[in-house]
Amino acid sequence: MKLKVKDISKNYNRYSALRGVNLELEPGLYGLLGPNGAGKSTLLKIIAGILRPTAGSILLDNEPVSKLGEHYRAMLGYMPQDLGIYPEFTAKRYLLYIAALKGLTEAQAKAEIDKLLEAVGLSSNAEQKLKGFSGGMLRRVGIAQTLLCNPQILLLDEPTAGLDPQERVRLRNLLSALAQHSIIILSTHIVSDVELIAEKIILLREGQIAAFDTVAGLVGKSTLEDVYLTYFQKEA
Repeated sequence: MKLKVKDISKNYNRYSALRGVNLELEPGLYGLLGPNGAGKSTLLKIIAGILRPTAGSILLDNEPVSKLGEHYRAMLGYMPQDLGIYPEFTAKRYLLYIAALKGLTEAQAKAEIDKLLEAVGLSSNAEQKLKGFSGGMLRRVGIAQTLLCNPQILLLDEPTAGLDPQERVRLRNLLSALAQHSIIILSTHIVSDVELIAEKIILLREGQIAAFDTVAGLVGKSTLEDVYLTYFQKEA
């Protein structure tokens, strides 16, 4: 499986959010790093098919995803920064609702949801209403939602926001296991989220790829945080 981002640009009137972005991705975890406003969320939305690019295309195994339709959407798990939740739903009911939208039967969904809630550390909160959840707990519900139906392409926009250190480690371990057979793009501005687990790092600056390499290839004798600060010190 190969996902190709080919010459992607996105313009809003005179503002260019993305300019000539090119990437080739195979199964593994990719850290998408950049300051706020670099274009990270825009890139993920275009890969997810939520936004149309001004120019360029997204290809899956050399087929334009625009032609793959439902087949491509069924392979995707996308977690946006802003989760649309139903505060009166319990965590379990919310995930059952999302599972139904994805075409799972109730029996299939219940078995999978129990496993996912355990994976994100929310088994004991399954019957609690979402309106009582903390921000970090809601992020974990969002992660569980994204993992429904075992997607082969995972797009995660700031998934660690609000998570405590223990939950960050739990998420890193979970994603490391999934990356063996899935393409995972994790967008963040927190270097430690991806330094230990990323196959490669994508540095996005002002809508363009500033660097795309392994952690070892980028850092040399330095650290990824030092590299990040070197690339983005002007934006700091």
